[in-house]
Amino acid sequence: MVTAIKKGNLHVVRLVVNGEEHAALVKSNTTLLDLLREEFDYTGTKKGCELGDCGACTVLMDGKTVNSCLVLAVEANGHTVTTIEGLERNGELDRLQEEFINQAAVQCGYCSPGMILSAKALLVRNPHPSEREVREAIGGNLCRCTGYVRIVKAILAAAEANS
Repeated sequence: MVTAIKKGNLHVVRLVVNGEEHAALVKSNTTLLDLLREEFDYTGTKKGCELGDCGACTVLMDGKTVNSCLVLAVEANGHTVTTIEGLERNGELDRLQEEFINQAAVQCGYCSPGMILSAKALLVRNPHPSEREVREAIGGNLCRCTGYVRIVKAILAAAEANS
C-alpha cells in the first residue's frame, strides 16, 4: 500500500482512474466520490445518499465494487479505479452497457452507472451467473424506476453474448 504524502492538512493522492494516472491535493475528509467528480471530472459516478445505502456511487477499486462515498480519497491512494466512463473502449460501449440499452434497462439513468459496475464485477468473476446470482450482485444498488426485471435481463443477456 502506498502512503499518501501529507503536506500540512492536505494529502497528495496518486491513483490510476480508467487507465490514466492522476494526482491531487485533498483534505483528509475528501471522499473518493468527491475526488472523482470534482477534481477529475468523472461525473458518471453519481452522488446519491452519501451513506453507502443506494449504490449510485459504485465504482471498481482494484476490480472490486466499492461505494465511493464511503472510501476516503487517501484510502484510494496507489489503487486503480474504474468508473462508468472507463468501460467504453475506442468509442465502443462495453457489452453490458449495450445490453442495458437493448433491454430498456435504463429509465432515469441515475442508478445505471453503479448498477452496471456492480454487474461488471460479477461478470468478471462469474461469466455465467444465474438470475439469483445477478440479483445478489446488484443487491446494494437501488433503483426506483425499473423494478429490476429489465436490469436483470440486460445482465443475463450480456453474459450470454460474452459466451
